[in-house]
Amino acid sequence: MKETLLQKKSKAFAVRIIRMYQFLCEEMHEYILSKQVLRSGTSIGANIREAKRAQSTADFNAKLFISLKEAEETGYWLELLVETDYISTEMFDSIYSECEEIIKLLVASTKTIKENQSK
Repeated sequence: MKETLLQKKSKAFAVRIIRMYQFLCEEMHEYILSKQVLRSGTSIGANIREAKRAQSTADFNAKLFISLKEAEETGYWLELLVETDYISTEMFDSIYSECEEIIKLLVASTKTIKENQSK
């Protein structure tokens, strides 16, 4: 099965999150916030991937909503990391814009599903 744009972007985002986590642990000696952003940031793509094998449309939609919630949580942790000077504004702007793009794709996807279900 061909990988969708959302799958590609969420996987690339997860790789960036993992690399940021490594930087935060090794260079900044920050372990608490970094673990939180690692968990939520990698969960986005995992739930999108899991949705591929959903048992029903409702299950598929639920997985995408979980991904959306995880993306929003990731944005929160990124905001805390920049506001506490663990990551630079440049690093934040770059990775946060990817997070926002994934959120927009997830919102559009879940909206389309809801519209199709009400027809």
